[in-house]
Amino acid sequence: MNEPDAMFPVAAGAPPLPISFWEAFRFWLKLGFISFGGPAGQIAIMHRELVERRRWISERRFLHALNYCMVLPGPEAQQLATYIGWLMHRSWGGIVAGALFVLPSLFILIALSWVYIAFGETTLVAGLFYGIKPAVTAIVVQAAHRIGSRALKSRALWVVAAASFVAIFALDAPFPAIVAAAALIGYVGGRIAPDQFKAGGGHGKADKSFGRALIDDDTPTPAHARFQWRRVAEVAVIGGLLWLVPMELLTVVYGWGHTLTQMGWFFTKAALLTFGGAYAVLPYVYQGAVGHYGWLTPTQMIDGLALGETTPGPLIMVVAFVGFVGAYVKSVFGPDNLFLAGAMAASLVTWFTFLPSFVFILLGGPLVETTHNDLKFTAPLTAITASVVGVILNLALFFGYHVLWPRGFGGGFDGVSALIALIAAVALFHFQRNVIHVIVACAIIGLILNAVMA
Repeated sequence: MNEPDAMFPVAAGAPPLPISFWEAFRFWLKLGFISFGGPAGQIAIMHRELVERRRWISERRFLHALNYCMVLPGPEAQQLATYIGWLMHRSWGGIVAGALFVLPSLFILIALSWVYIAFGETTLVAGLFYGIKPAVTAIVVQAAHRIGSRALKSRALWVVAAASFVAIFALDAPFPAIVAAAALIGYVGGRIAPDQFKAGGGHGKADKSFGRALIDDDTPTPAHARFQWRRVAEVAVIGGLLWLVPMELLTVVYGWGHTLTQMGWFFTKAALLTFGGAYAVLPYVYQGAVGHYGWLTPTQMIDGLALGETTPGPLIMVVAFVGFVGAYVKSVFGPDNLFLAGAMAASLVTWFTFLPSFVFILLGGPLVETTHNDLKFTAPLTAITASVVGVILNLALFFGYHVLWPRGFGGGFDGVSALIALIAAVALFHFQRNVIHVIVACAIIGLILNAVMA
């Protein structure tokens, strides 16, 4: 009864053994290749692996870290991996966890972008995407359900989630405003009705069935995670130099108006606007990359988003596609070095987009660790998590609309896509199949159906 099995490698009654840096390295590398489904799906994968299966971190500590990452600009799933890696194995653990979350996606997108722009063979890709898009819709719905079932444990948190959905769906409220309102509600609610705003909800414990974790609710904060002003100064200076030096080199070597320099500056600004994840910043990226700079066409931007949706890693990795296509088309290294130009630009924009995320985690992590048992800090963050459930539900409806009515309500309902989405939902909810298996199966189905209907 207490023996470990394939699904849960740690015996139910036994505390997990300490995890070495290299064992964690192997997991973070694997995560970089299986992190499909956007931020909601990626967070669900990490919860299943790190909280339920491996018990590296408790439910309450996981949700507290997630709440902090939700507040920050940047991809919250990648930041959560960085946070947990940092908590377990110091700064290098966080850097490795966050970098491995991104690098597989970068290499895959460089390869796919090259095939896309150099050969234009999109027939096969279109067939695969026809099956993948309904599957991604089902994955987002499942992720909203998983996070909601963990976070919405009181009536007040349900109200926060519902109000957030109405605000973004019906009123088109900006995500930062929704976050600020939820934090204020949590702060006030935590004082007048504290049971309604406890981490993990007001009815039962957050870690009710997973057993002791390596980083448990009562595990003391390790020495490296304690707040120190000297360490804050070190991280701030190093982070500033890691941005300033490459930006200065680009300016000196190529000039301020050069494509690569402008990409670095533009995606730095984009990185600081990504409250609420990639979908909150995509209109800004579209406006700048297509309308202002002309790095790619509207059609190419849409195709790049499709590639980003169907590759592992954060959806904001669509910036790698934008950088590759922009530098390739502009021939920034001359007509004989088109691939090199694209690969260099994709790497540069990835650097400038994700650098702030690492700095935010390494700067703010120690402060967050000092507050994980303090209700006046946890209540606002718990309310923010509830609000994000409503935002994710809106995202699921956004996906569903564009997948099931690809030409708008007047263009007819795509019954085949609806059937694929239903098959994916049954596989995920009823049979609890792996996300990768569902995506691969739906891609094959889409490829076959697209060939039949052609």
